[in-house]
Amino acid sequence: MSKFSDFGNDLYTGKRSIDFVGKRRTWYAISLVALLIALAGMGLRGLNLGIEFTGGSEFRVSQVSIPDNYESTAQDAVRSTDAGQTAKVSRLGSDTVRVQTEKLNDAQVSDVRDALAKAFDTNADKVSASFIGPSWGESVSKQALRALVVFLILTMLVMALYFRTWKMAVAALVALAHDLVFTVGFYSLTGLEISPATMIGFLTVLGYSLYDTVVVFDKVRENTQEAFANKRSTFAAAANLGVNQTVVRSINTTVVALLPIAAVLAVAFTRLGPGTLLDLSLALFIGMAVGAYSSIFIATPLLVSLRAKEEAVVALDKHAARVQDKVAKATVAAAAPAGRGSAAAPPTPTARPIGGDPASALEDSVPETGGTVTGRAVHKYAQSGPRNQPRKQPKSKR
Repeated sequence: MSKFSDFGNDLYTGKRSIDFVGKRRTWYAISLVALLIALAGMGLRGLNLGIEFTGGSEFRVSQVSIPDNYESTAQDAVRSTDAGQTAKVSRLGSDTVRVQTEKLNDAQVSDVRDALAKAFDTNADKVSASFIGPSWGESVSKQALRALVVFLILTMLVMALYFRTWKMAVAALVALAHDLVFTVGFYSLTGLEISPATMIGFLTVLGYSLYDTVVVFDKVRENTQEAFANKRSTFAAAANLGVNQTVVRSINTTVVALLPIAAVLAVAFTRLGPGTLLDLSLALFIGMAVGAYSSIFIATPLLVSLRAKEEAVVALDKHAARVQDKVAKATVAAAAPAGRGSAAAPPTPTARPIGGDPASALEDSVPETGGTVTGRAVHKYAQSGPRNQPRKQPKSKR
């Protein structure tokens, strides 16, 4: 743990650095491939919408001893009736089996109920039947989409006002879209059922992802403002330092948030079975993990790409390059051995503290020297003649 803490301190102080911004094309390529796979899954396989969105009949066989082959047992029972269709079968808790089919008439419902009771060796009164219409799911979908649009608009406005640049808002929204598409695509590829609880989880993921991105952007803004003031660092380097300074915090926050969700998932999978708790926690777990990735590897690198052509950023990068070149030359000169009759190497320049004079960095921190016949370096402002000696005081008479 202490080593991880030291590593985080080194990242914050700049002693170590991970090149998140410099390798942004790599992160873009990874995300692009993942998003294309997700979109292909949604286009080819579609989404496995729950009965709340599609409508249909639902049967629950409760208080029974569930065999290992309960899925095939329930499906064979449904196919043996006049309904003759494939059913979705899932386990709820330790003694309940849920069977979902398309909408059935009263006679078909009675036949399926009797068939399920016979298949699981229980009484017909232990099998409940209900019809769920699609109107409720459609209403939830409309409200969720409306909330999503309002959320994105407010997010755009607030971030543009807070960070005083619309490009940060655009980068944050791209990261949000990345998280949402990846999460929905995962459901499509795996065939997991999407319920109203899953929709709520999707919206919750957006809020968490935005929070993590704002934390990173706040540090990036602070560093880039100082870079514009003291002109010692390029815009990309200052932004990359901001990501390094917040990456450990992002990882810790995400891990702490995912641990209780993982515990809920474990209980839901092993004991409770499909339901609201499992649907919500699974969407949160996937989305929050992806959100941590996008806030570090997508949002800030994309911001640097969006601002790379701005005149102020270009001028800053050129000035910082000149300063760094002077520092490199001074360092090389200081390391070279001084020969006889030649001026000694100038002292190694020291960098100004962050937040110092906004004038060009290090330009006046490298002393200019002049040579002498003895080879001793003399500062240009040194007195050329003999130093003034103090006047001798006359001896006092006793």
